[in-house]
Amino acid sequence: MLKIIPLGGLGEIGLNMMVVEYRDSILVIDAGLMFPEDYMLGVDFVIPDMEYLRQNRHRIAGVVLTHAHEDHIGALPYLLRDLQVPVYGTAFTLGMVRHRLEEHELLAQARLFEISPRQSLKLGVFDLEFIRVCHSVVDGVGIIIHTPLGLIVHTGDFKINHTSIDGMLTDVSKFARAGEAGVLALLSDSTNVEKEGYTISDKQIGETFEDIIDNSTGRVIVALFASNIARIQQIIDIARKTGCRVIINGRSIEISVSIAKSLGYLQIPEGMEIGIDQVKHFPEERIVIITTGSQGEPMSALVRMAMGYHKQIKIQADDTVVFSSKFIPGNEKAIANIINKLYKLGADVIYEKISAIHVSGHAFREELKMMIHLTRPRHFIPIHGEYRHLLLHSRLAGQVGIPSERILLAENGQVIEFDETGGRIQGSVTTGRILVDGKGVGDVGKSVLKERHVLSQDGLVVVNMAFDRETGIVIYGPEIVSRGFVFESETGHLLEDAKQVILEIVGKTDADVPDRIEKIRAAMQTVLKKYFYFAIRRRPVILPFILEV
Repeated sequence: MLKIIPLGGLGEIGLNMMVVEYRDSILVIDAGLMFPEDYMLGVDFVIPDMEYLRQNRHRIAGVVLTHAHEDHIGALPYLLRDLQVPVYGTAFTLGMVRHRLEEHELLAQARLFEISPRQSLKLGVFDLEFIRVCHSVVDGVGIIIHTPLGLIVHTGDFKINHTSIDGMLTDVSKFARAGEAGVLALLSDSTNVEKEGYTISDKQIGETFEDIIDNSTGRVIVALFASNIARIQQIIDIARKTGCRVIINGRSIEISVSIAKSLGYLQIPEGMEIGIDQVKHFPEERIVIITTGSQGEPMSALVRMAMGYHKQIKIQADDTVVFSSKFIPGNEKAIANIINKLYKLGADVIYEKISAIHVSGHAFREELKMMIHLTRPRHFIPIHGEYRHLLLHSRLAGQVGIPSERILLAENGQVIEFDETGGRIQGSVTTGRILVDGKGVGDVGKSVLKERHVLSQDGLVVVNMAFDRETGIVIYGPEIVSRGFVFESETGHLLEDAKQVILEIVGKTDADVPDRIEKIRAAMQTVLKKYFYFAIRRRPVILPFILEV
């Protein structure tokens, strides 16, 4: 029996990880992370629960990566810590992977193998062909998987665009040839299913950028995703035409540019790129700065400029700042805050809602229809997106002729099975989200998040006391210290009254009672919570520290 098991990426944006298995062979497609949601206080990022892979480690033939975005490669270091499995990806994808693994001190032990759309690969019982796809990062691929029960087509992240700036157009003819051979199941990217029509062309974006750079009376600062090499090349080409010099600033973008240049994916003419310390030697209207911070990331270069923390670049009245990226859900407030600060500093700010300066890397509805028509699958499985995206993509597949019983709307952990009679959702495996906080992996759970939420809303009250071990008499305290709870000089009476509440608890607990200290500690937590809620409708965390001396 052939099985397809999503371990992440269905019902959410990010965490993309898919398992394809047949008998003793397991193929893993992508190993992505997700950035934390609002309620995940203090969490750096989220990775999929990989317990199923650990339990079946001896069957894993390899991991294949579709492209270099973090939501497809970011969890790979955590997978390779436990499982010494081969990893396959295109040149740029592996370039980004090597950097990530080097940060985690795993590069020396990793087995990385380069693939290209012109070659095939055998992993276990599976024969793989790769298909060039156009996306917002170079070197993306879709995958045709030859299985004993038929062809599986995994689109990866894609769009169908006939004017790609990097020349990496989606190979529609290869998808069509797979359709002619007969496709058992199509796994298709659902991210932009809500968007009608087709994605706008890169040529249109280029015209907008040329107009911005041409008409600017000061510096042009462009913030974008570090991996968007095609957009960086487009800006460099426009800067060359208009006689501008280019500065690349921001750690992540400097790394991706260096990798792209070494692989030949990015060409910067001699003398065009200058160091940030040379900016004062050129007219301001002839400077283009390409940087990070399009999502309002706290330590990014653009945010430091907006906050006045950047050592070399201060925002000025004639500057034009361009956000050349989509606002990722959850980041809107942070981005809006930065835009407001840039406006206050006198800069002109251009972003997606007021100008066409970003084109999505994900197919719109008409392109999604075209993919279904090209591959003519017997079964359709929507992937990559929140539940509403998957549902709308399922309905779209029904509109173009896929029978409802052959549309398999799955969720993470559910097993999609195929045999000679067809496909169905049958059973489930262990999956979920693992929170990464600093060097801690999985040690932050629901209870910790709940405590952090309480601390963020109601604060902390610490009670310090000391008792004489022999007599049980209070010899120190109660001393009350609060953080994030009340401004003590304004509401000192509240804490003074709380001390009296504590002393009443102590007075009611006889000195010869067994476990007297523990009983006082427990009563203190219960009564103080009730008192503070009665007095000011807040429930701080109560931490009593009681010593016997």
